[in-house]
Amino acid sequence: MTIRVTHTHGENIAVTAGGTEILRYVYRPDPDPFESRKPYAHPVRTLSGRTVTGYRPNDHRWHKGLQMTASHLSGQNFWGGNCYVHGQGYLRLPERVGSMRHDGFADFTVEDDRLAFTENLTWIENGGEEWAREVRGLTVHSVDEEAGSWALDWSIRLTNTRAEPLVFGSPTTAGREMAGYTGLQWRGPRDFTGGTVFAPGTDADAGKLMGTQGPWLAVTTEHDDVDGHSTLVFAHAPENLDEASPVHESHWFVRSEPFPTVAFSWAFFEEFELPPGESFAYRYRLVVADGAWDRDRVGTHLEGLAW
Repeated sequence: MTIRVTHTHGENIAVTAGGTEILRYVYRPDPDPFESRKPYAHPVRTLSGRTVTGYRPNDHRWHKGLQMTASHLSGQNFWGGNCYVHGQGYLRLPERVGSMRHDGFADFTVEDDRLAFTENLTWIENGGEEWAREVRGLTVHSVDEEAGSWALDWSIRLTNTRAEPLVFGSPTTAGREMAGYTGLQWRGPRDFTGGTVFAPGTDADAGKLMGTQGPWLAVTTEHDDVDGHSTLVFAHAPENLDEASPVHESHWFVRSEPFPTVAFSWAFFEEFELPPGESFAYRYRLVVADGAWDRDRVGTHLEGLAW
C-alpha cells in the first residue's frame, strides 16, 4: 500500500495510508515544561482508523502517545511529571524535569510504502546544561492492507556529552517495587484498559509479565464507540537481547489496569552508568494491527518482517 507523507515544518510529520492518517510524529514540544518537553508520536492509528495511543490522560498528563523517556537520570526526570523519592513517594519537583531538544532531521527518505528519517536531539537538564546527544531513527514500513497491519521501527543512539557518567535508573532502582518504568514508552487510550496482554512461550497476563524479559509482547483490545479490535506488538531487535551486546539488559514494564502502558525498560531493576563520551543503542519495533491477533499470528507475522 502506498503511503503519503506530509511534513509541516517546525511542527510534525504525518503519514497517511489508504486515506487514514496512521502516524503523526510531533517534534514541536508541548508548552508545559513540567511534562518534559520532547517529541512524541500521537495519534497512532490502525489502517482502519482505530486510534491506539492516548494523549495527556487525566491521570498522567505527561503520558503522550509513544515517546522516548528516562524517568531517573542522574537526579533528573526526562519522563515528565512527579518524581519518585524513596520514603516520600511522588513529589512535584519541577526543578528536576529535563527536556529533549529537536536539532534537525537527516536522511529523510520517502518511498512508495516506506518512510525513514533520522532526527538529532539534545537532552538538556532543567538548569540548561546539555547532558546527552541522541540520534533517533524512525521507519514506517510493511504497510499491508491484506494483513491489516503496518510497522514502526524506532531506534536510539545516545551519547554522554557530560564530563561525568550519566546514571540511568527507575522508580524501582530508587526503592519502589515493580515500577521500573523508563525508556521507550507507549500509553494507550482508555479503551485499552483491561485489554489482553500476552507474550511468547507463556500464558502469563500483564501482572505476571511485569518485570520479565522476552523478544516481544502484545496487547489486544475491543474498542469503545466502534465495533472492532486492535492489536499492538512491541518487539526487540535481536541485538537488544544478545548477552554479548554492550547495551544494558531490558525488562518489560507493562500494565493493563488501572491504565494501559508498555515500556521497553532499560533500567528496571538495576542502575547502569554511561561514561563520558560513550554511547549506547537500542532498536525497537511496534506492529499496529486491526483485529484481535493471537500468539501464533503475532509470532508468524514477526518472523516475516526482516530487521
